[in-house]
Amino acid sequence: MKVELRLKELGIEVPPAPGAVAAYVPWVRTGNLVFTSGQLPWRDGVLLHVGRLGAELTVEQGYAAARQCALNVVAQLKAATGDLDRVRRIVRVEGYVHCAPGFRGHPQVLNGASDLLNAAFGEAGVHARLAVGIADMPLDAAVQVMVTAEVGD
Repeated sequence: MKVELRLKELGIEVPPAPGAVAAYVPWVRTGNLVFTSGQLPWRDGVLLHVGRLGAELTVEQGYAAARQCALNVVAQLKAATGDLDRVRRIVRVEGYVHCAPGFRGHPQVLNGASDLLNAAFGEAGVHARLAVGIADMPLDAAVQVMVTAEVGD
């Protein structure tokens, strides 16, 4: 099944890929790998879910933020390949959770990204993952997600 058709059946539309907010590019391709830059939870030019998990935000809000980050990753992969069906495998997901001291729900928050990628790419979406909590985040975003993906022509 085509990736975008699968997403449409889930009621998910791939948005335009967000632009960079500083001196970097949103993705780089080398050989058969695409590395996305860190994706924040942008939707329609608005940064969703700002603040720290375990203080201003709940795990559920963090999950939603991570899901939006992953949707932006998908948009970057589409920009990089021209066709999401060229994505052979999501190799690794790195997730950074902006959290208050003592917060330990990083895996549950980042499941928002993993669940979306698994739904979009099926078996090819199953990936290795890093989940890290950090004290500060660019633009006060709740979550940042980046992906390494294997692609074909």
